[in-house]
Amino acid sequence: MSATLTFPVETNVSDINRIFELQKKNQFDIANSSASQRYAKLEKLHKAVLKYRNEIKDALYNDFRKHPSEVDLTEIYPVTSELKHTKSHLNKWMRKHKVSTPISMLGSSSYIKYEPKGVVLIIAPWNYPFQLAVAPLIAAIAAGNTVVLKPSEHTTHTSQLLEDILSTVFVTEHVIVIQGGIPETTLLLKERWDYIFFTGSVAVGKIVAKAAAPYLTPVTLELGGKNPCIVDNSMSTQLIAKRLVWGKFINAGQTCIAPDYVFVHESIYQECLVLLQQEIEKNQYTFANKNYVQIINERNLARLEQLIQKEKVSYGGKVDRNTRTIEPTLLRDISLEDPIMQEEIFGPILPLLPYTHFEVALNYIQDHEKPLSAYLFSNNKAEQAGWLSQLSFGGGCINDAIMHITNPNLPFGGVGQSGTGSYHGKAGFDTFSHRKSVFEKPRLFEVPLKYPPYTITKMGWIKRLLKFS
Repeated sequence: MSATLTFPVETNVSDINRIFELQKKNQFDIANSSASQRYAKLEKLHKAVLKYRNEIKDALYNDFRKHPSEVDLTEIYPVTSELKHTKSHLNKWMRKHKVSTPISMLGSSSYIKYEPKGVVLIIAPWNYPFQLAVAPLIAAIAAGNTVVLKPSEHTTHTSQLLEDILSTVFVTEHVIVIQGGIPETTLLLKERWDYIFFTGSVAVGKIVAKAAAPYLTPVTLELGGKNPCIVDNSMSTQLIAKRLVWGKFINAGQTCIAPDYVFVHESIYQECLVLLQQEIEKNQYTFANKNYVQIINERNLARLEQLIQKEKVSYGGKVDRNTRTIEPTLLRDISLEDPIMQEEIFGPILPLLPYTHFEVALNYIQDHEKPLSAYLFSNNKAEQAGWLSQLSFGGGCINDAIMHITNPNLPFGGVGQSGTGSYHGKAGFDTFSHRKSVFEKPRLFEVPLKYPPYTITKMGWIKRLLKFS
């Protein structure tokens, strides 16, 4: 059925309205599907992802030259892991959840029933175009929603493959992919969705939130920001360099949770610069490596090139416009007023700032927008406690980088300017569900205290009840 209702990139308003009305019409059939029915759909999706694994790798290589192994690690594995986790817990998540009832309501029972939000719009980004499209889709399906998925127009090969794969797994009235750019997204945002899930920049997130406001449509905004990292002198700098280089330069730094800048204790600052350089070279992040990930487009390449202050380059800094790549770049002696400290980098450039006192680094982070992620490399328990208690951020790691996103038991999401809402595992199921509160009372049982007239006797019992409570 879905194969007969697909649309070209130039989807018009009548097409979008037709899709929306079709899903709206069928939302309650999807909503009332059983755990076994939803499991079967997730299982079919799981098999499709594995079946098209090579095609997914090809698409991502064609879009921005992503290495096949990196696709396995950062695009396919997170999706299959999420599918496995969701399938194994779905039956439990869907059960009604009984809660205790106060003694004043003796004889009654209370429970929470999970029901889907309804007709859902998911807008996915370009930097992890497969993972960040399918992961929220998994949660939405598990919760029983109908879904319109809008992938990025910047990764055309992956977006087309998403449409091809999902059209073999789902019927149109359940899940459909709509491609296109700003015009199509603008048309989609004019519909009255029951929920909008957006992953992308802060600037576009504000547009999405504004579009949702007239209908009071609830939204999840997975945004970004300048993710801070603090490195003290209490652990192996070799290990720090290994983990930090991987976390920063995977996907050429085009990762919303990548470390954006690093405060390094002055006693190990020079050593850290050397070890980071050695680790970059060991990972073969060079122009000679034809599998080094490209910057997504010319506009972002130009923006990043302007952020590289040549006089402060400790390593790297070269830009190849023909291949749209930038060498992994380390910047030293950065001041807090430099342009690179004023915006999210989102590329393979890492500024390092020396610090003397831990509190100075904490105070700087506190004085700026709450980041999506934060990182601390330290074995000092007091510093770990201060980092946790004095900084607000979406999620993070102690003695590692970006790995918190890999645990489906940890909710993933931002706070403040870096986003609102969360997903992954049970958190994703909850995000796409409404927790309906139900109070159930026996037909023949009644407590007369609440009904007038309020006699002296009743008032006495009410006073005793208040005292008891």
